[in-house]
Amino acid sequence: MTGVIAGAMLAETRISVRHERALRARGAIEPPCDPYTAIAALYPLAFAMMIGEGLYRAAQLDPAATRAGAPSWFASGLVLFLAGKALKYWAIQALGPRWSFRILVVPGAPLVTSGPYRYVAHPNYIGIAGELAGTAMMMKALVTGPIGIVLFGLALRKRIRCEEQALAEAAPPRRDPQTS
Repeated sequence: MTGVIAGAMLAETRISVRHERALRARGAIEPPCDPYTAIAALYPLAFAMMIGEGLYRAAQLDPAATRAGAPSWFASGLVLFLAGKALKYWAIQALGPRWSFRILVVPGAPLVTSGPYRYVAHPNYIGIAGELAGTAMMMKALVTGPIGIVLFGLALRKRIRCEEQALAEAAPPRRDPQTS
């Protein structure tokens, strides 16, 4: 599972870097309020902490202590993780070349309202929450899971406020139909 998580992060990084270059070439603006450094550190750190705790717990586990018929935290977590990834990739697909790890807004570009954005404002972030919660469940990360999710959530809350402000400021001017 560690390889899948790391591989997905590397693939997403490649896509983000390519999109960032193209967005900057189109005149995209990056607001100074973006907590990008915190997000960039906390996202992989949360996964690393949970995986580390999971490996520690697995090394301490007495195989005789596992009960047949017990709930499978791994299977449940895997389903949640995959659902989070699916939602995140649906959001990435809907945003197309406008998706990146950074908040980069092209002035005058309309908001994306297709795909999952038709139903919810920040599907990418909901998907990330699913990834984190799913990983915590798979790894039985009872300590680092909640800590990682809360810390990332705090940074994400600040990021959402910054992103919404930047999008509002860069939105195309609305024309009054009565003066047209």
